Amino acid sequence: MTALLRKTYAFFKKQTVLCISLAAALISMFFIFPDKEYTGYVDFSVLILLFCLMGVVAGLKSAGIFEKLTGTLLKFACNTRMLAFIFMNICFFTSMLVTNDVALITFVPLTIIFYNNKCSSINCILTIIIQTAAANLGSMLTPVGNPQNLYLYTEYDLSISFFLKTLVPIGVFSYVLLCLACMLIKKDKIELKKSSDTPLNYKKLIVFSALFVICLLTVLRLVPHVACLIIVCIGLLIEPQIFLKIDYALLFTFVCFFVFVGNISRIEIVRDFISAIMNGQELIVSAVVSQIISNVPAAVMLSAFTDNVKELLRGVNIGGLGTPVASLASLISYQIYAKSKGALKGKYMSIFLIINLAFLIVLMLIARFVI
Repeated sequence: MTALLRKTYAFFKKQTVLCISLAAALISMFFIFPDKEYTGYVDFSVLILLFCLMGVVAGLKSAGIFEKLTGTLLKFACNTRMLAFIFMNICFFTSMLVTNDVALITFVPLTIIFYNNKCSSINCILTIIIQTAAANLGSMLTPVGNPQNLYLYTEYDLSISFFLKTLVPIGVFSYVLLCLACMLIKKDKIELKKSSDTPLNYKKLIVFSALFVICLLTVLRLVPHVACLIIVCIGLLIEPQIFLKIDYALLFTFVCFFVFVGNISRIEIVRDFISAIMNGQELIVSAVVSQIISNVPAAVMLSAFTDNVKELLRGVNIGGLGTPVASLASLISYQIYAKSKGALKGKYMSIFLIINLAFLIVLMLIARFVI
């Protein structure tokens, strides 16, 4: 029994949001018993795009393109502040295309390596926290940058021009804040590790780049979702193990929240209450809810109760800052850091909260009163 409890706790710790979403879906079924309307809950176009993008990005990573990019850019690092600035830019801009979590899974370990595993260094902690914020903020600027954007872009049938007009101004302010945050890092000398000489696999790079273009064309509604799924699945056969690298837990989490949202939207008293508090306060409510259940499920849940997608988009993206659970990508960075030698978990968390809450407050004020 003890072993079972340990395994259950470990699974819950690793897949907290999945477990919460599953519990929410199951509880909602007691109020709305499964019927034919359940078939309309799930947005398969979102699931297809998420599946395809995760597979293609995993393929690009296996081709070695990210390591090559990092090695080239880090040749310009002359001190710890410049190192942080480079990593911030790498995470900010790559997250627009490969999602915030993939950017952090790829580049946070490299940060630790380049600091020679001196994880107790304040500079190392600040660098990881800043690049985490960069990935969360940079990913807001494209529909494929993070799951909540992809969902809202598809759910509301948005145009790319509307999407960019809504989020690019905040992205510009975000970038300025990130650059200022880099000034917190002292200019210490750093002995950079030699970058990997592993050559690019051009065959994989060409194939997965072509598949990525297909995914982008699907986002722009120029290629049907089913066609994209078929083409990507065929393309992934060049490296079948990539199918095992796809985050199926995230896909199932979406399914659970689709069921939960579909059910609570049919409960009149709940629907009326959420609609009332959302009315005119989409920005604040979505950001606050994101602090508790993270911004991806917040986007799915709240989308059923408002037509003001502009404020909802801004709220769930800015809401990725703040608490560690506000964005799953932030938890990824923390987990990588916490497993490193000499990690100061308490200090990391305190600095993380100070910087993220400062960013959250400033960007919320800008979104509310400036833009």
